[in-house]
Amino acid sequence: MSFFLEFVRNPMTVGAVLPSGSALGKAATAAVPLTGCPTVLELGPGTGAFTRTIQQRLAGSGRHIAVEVNPRFARQLAALYPAVDVAIADAISLREVLTQRSVDQVDVVVSGLPWAAFDEKSQHDVLSEVLAVMHPGAVFTTFAYVHARWAPPALRMLRSLRSRFEEVVVGRTVWANVPPAMVYYCRRPIGPDENGRRPMIAVRAKRQAEMQAPV
Repeated sequence: MSFFLEFVRNPMTVGAVLPSGSALGKAATAAVPLTGCPTVLELGPGTGAFTRTIQQRLAGSGRHIAVEVNPRFARQLAALYPAVDVAIADAISLREVLTQRSVDQVDVVVSGLPWAAFDEKSQHDVLSEVLAVMHPGAVFTTFAYVHARWAPPALRMLRSLRSRFEEVVVGRTVWANVPPAMVYYCRRPIGPDENGRRPMIAVRAKRQAEMQAPV
């Protein structure tokens, strides 16, 4: 199957003319534990650039669920990686996908979604679904292309990540990828308060007050 052909058919869901390379795959999946039995949720796996590395890191343990909206990619992925539970679904329905599989929360979310191709509402809604299925100690990884990092959609996405996670670390540029990209490692999701609002401002204010308080 031609990745480029799928891009031409639907550029808003594929988001790139070439699949991610192995170097970016290693960087994006570095948060997947090498031990234990973690539950890993992969978003937008496409032809499996990250899937392969996740499977290598899991080495037969844990659980790997991949959510892919493109049915052609999904069928190919399921055939290549029978150990992966492939769901043909939109990332906007993550909670439904996991409920169907009797999974409440996951340990790692690895995203290959084309965030820069999403409008503001789509970014917000999908990211809300991601946070809803992560446990407090889970890690979320996603990436951005270097050439588009300062474009409005990419900047909006980064601001959104920083408002929803206590820690967002920008990894080194993966120059071996075409095009070059960098990975965002997001930890400690910030949950909503009783009114459904994410208390990022309150968290910052509290930390500032603590720093200024007399010893």
